[in-house]
Amino acid sequence: MTTSHPVVWFEVLGKDGAKLQRFYGELFGWKIDAANPMKYGMVDTGTKTGIPGGVATAFSERSWATFYVHADDVDGALARAQKLGAKVVTAPMDIPDGPRIAIFEDPEGHVVGLVKDKNASA
Repeated sequence: MTTSHPVVWFEVLGKDGAKLQRFYGELFGWKIDAANPMKYGMVDTGTKTGIPGGVATAFSERSWATFYVHADDVDGALARAQKLGAKVVTAPMDIPDGPRIAIFEDPEGHVVGLVKDKNASA
C-alpha cells in the first residue's frame, strides 16, 4: 500500500492559549488570528514556505507541541497506529466546518495528529 502522508499542520497547545499566542507571535513575528468561536490561533508566518499551524488552549489537560500527518482514512490510520503500539489521545472526530482529526501517542509518548481536510488534497 503506497500512499502519500505529508506533514500538513503543526500545533502548540497549552493551559493558556492567549499567552502562548502572544509568546510565539512576539518571538517569531507571527500573526496569530484567534477571532473564532474556539479562540484557536491560526498562524500566519508571513512566508510561503513551511507548513501552517495553530496555537491555542489545549482541548484536554495535556499540553503538547505536535505535527499532523495527512491520512485519507483517519480511522484506519489510527487503527494501524494502535496495532503498532500507539495509544489514542483523541478519537477520530470532525471539527465543525473543518477537517477530520485523531491524535495518538507513539510508543515513546510523542503526540502525533492525523488529519483529512475535506476541502484540500495532499
